[in-house]
Amino acid sequence: MRYLGFDERIRGSHHVYRKQGIAEKVNLQRDDGHAKPYQVRQFRRLALKYRLGGDD
Repeated sequence: MRYLGFDERIRGSHHVYRKQGIAEKVNLQRDDGHAKPYQVRQFRRLALKYRLGGDD
């Protein structure tokens, strides 16, 4: 997430990511070292919507 330019804030087990120009915030929680599946799906939709990580 930081590689894509998101700022990270950690509150307990919650990692909240925000990026200027993107209205939505991303909240990830670790589950055995991985993000929860529904959170990965939410981020994927956000990445596709804003075309993050593409070859611009």
